[in-house]
Amino acid sequence: MAPFEQLVSLLQRKGHRRLVVLSGDEQWSLTQAAALRDALPGDWVWLQDNPSQAAGGLLGREFLHAIYDAQNGFDVSAFAALSGTLRAGSLLVLRVPPLSVWAQQPDGDSLRWSDSPEPIATPHFVHHFCRTIAADAEAIVWQQFLPFSLPASPDAPDWQPASGKPQREQATILDALLSMKPGVAAVTAPRGRGKSALAGMLLSSIAGDAIVTAPAKAATDVLARFAGEHFHFMAPDALLASTQQAGWLIVDEAAAIPGPLLQALVERFPRVLLTTTVQGYEGTGRGFLLKFCARFSGLRRYTLSTPVRWAAGCPLERVVANALLFDDALIDNKPEGDARVTSLEPQAWERDPTRVASVYELLCAAHYRTSPLDLRRMMDAPGQRFSVALAGREIAGALWLVEEGGLDVALSQAVWAGYRRPRGNLVAQSLAAHGGSPRAAALKGRRISRIAVHPHRQREGIGQALIRDARGEDYLSVSFGYTEELWRFWQRCGFVLVRMGSHREASSGCYTAMALLAQSEAGQRLCEQAHRRLCRDARVLSAWNGEKIPVPDCWEANLNDDDWLELAGFAFAHRAFSTSVAALTRLLLNTDMPLPALRGKMAGKADGAGRKAQLAKLRHEAAQALESLDPARTRQLKDTVLQWQFFQ
Repeated sequence: MAPFEQLVSLLQRKGHRRLVVLSGDEQWSLTQAAALRDALPGDWVWLQDNPSQAAGGLLGREFLHAIYDAQNGFDVSAFAALSGTLRAGSLLVLRVPPLSVWAQQPDGDSLRWSDSPEPIATPHFVHHFCRTIAADAEAIVWQQFLPFSLPASPDAPDWQPASGKPQREQATILDALLSMKPGVAAVTAPRGRGKSALAGMLLSSIAGDAIVTAPAKAATDVLARFAGEHFHFMAPDALLASTQQAGWLIVDEAAAIPGPLLQALVERFPRVLLTTTVQGYEGTGRGFLLKFCARFSGLRRYTLSTPVRWAAGCPLERVVANALLFDDALIDNKPEGDARVTSLEPQAWERDPTRVASVYELLCAAHYRTSPLDLRRMMDAPGQRFSVALAGREIAGALWLVEEGGLDVALSQAVWAGYRRPRGNLVAQSLAAHGGSPRAAALKGRRISRIAVHPHRQREGIGQALIRDARGEDYLSVSFGYTEELWRFWQRCGFVLVRMGSHREASSGCYTAMALLAQSEAGQRLCEQAHRRLCRDARVLSAWNGEKIPVPDCWEANLNDDDWLELAGFAFAHRAFSTSVAALTRLLLNTDMPLPALRGKMAGKADGAGRKAQLAKLRHEAAQALESLDPARTRQLKDTVLQWQFFQ
């Protein structure tokens, strides 16, 4: 271990950090990792079980040395987050299987993002990661059964650690913030640039009072250290529920807070500082600036580029950024020339990795929440399809489609009845689980997962051209947080609204809308049926949601065949109340029975029972009402929906 002791001494002097890849069987890599830990003094954070949860508790803190176990699964978000916590002089030791077989081995982490029932192999990502470390002269790769020696370290000047006083960039921004008029400022940077320290310096310098909020208090250690006695923290939801006032609100890692909650907080304080990481493994990227911050007129934007916790040119930062495609400079250049649409095959990750990386970078830049999980999905999840709009060799737009549907009819019926929720098939399952057709999930479609047009080429019809070129066997679908602007775009592309969610999503603050573009006769029938049902139910759903659904009001008080099936699914199977609420409303209009639980629920009255007990009462009363209207029809429908729980 003497060479590693010398290396760590050199790293501390140069202010750098290094990646050490241990590639071999589990026992061998465990032995080497333990030997490094025992030989080199340090904190030696070791992530192996539930790495995502563990890494979340490390953000905002600093450590010397760490070990990440990727022998059975590689959570790259946790890996990147762990790298960001390591201070100068650290080693990040990564345990992986033998490189010769790694690409063929199932990755346990794939269960989180592949929509597959069993772990899958991830060859495109593994090959990309191996290419990245092979191309980096300072990545240390130690393979079992192969000779090993540390690669030479290039010359670099000695590092002068930060003294605790503001660095040049920090001082310039601090001066601007201290003289800022009421409004919102955002400081963004890659990790390790001193954003949290800057926020703490601001707190210790302002004359008035201030409140700090962040996704987790544990992530504000650095900020608190610089703020000293001026540090006053409140969790975002507690702050929103309070009447607390202050001259400043400091939001650390703002992009990790749900947009509606963040906006509500920002509007309450005269001066607000938002800090966030942009090459983001916390689930954001440039999209935070492009999407969220763009809504504030007069926003002051500042960036920090010089590392504070380590020296510029840090080998660990470079290799992690290259492996996870954190480069977001793509959108700064305008693609010139006419755009032509072409498909992008999965093999492009091997044949033309630079172009595919550009597609991912554009999708990252255009969306508020993008994480390395999306990179893994894009590279290796089954059923992914991509097309791009090329302006010369540059990417002007990109479309990401996911294959859905094609479920066995019996399974689709079980999904409709609420007996099953298999992985994946977001829209296809919703069309069955929340729509009127038990066979909806048997049709095949492609869902638009992401669509992005380069910021300098928007409003030229490129997005519509990408969609016109797209093909799904029965339909194209899209699920999105409903806003009038977004809906106008999808309408222009020919989509028809078929569903509106029953509650606002925490991430967007919007109701989830689903829309279809038919591509076959079967798809056209499904689209028409789902839209007709939405129009017929819109009056009740709008009242229940407290927000008008943008379709014609085609309310009918009579019970039709769809209502009878829907009510049987609610009464005798597991259909959700929110899905059946319009049919239940019509049921109450067509019976004189007391039905106190149902009528009380519709009137918004609480009956004091627990949620499960109340739902059982509602189902029982619905069954009673159906029985009173038509006993024979009720028994026949009951037998039918109960049979749908038995499927192969």
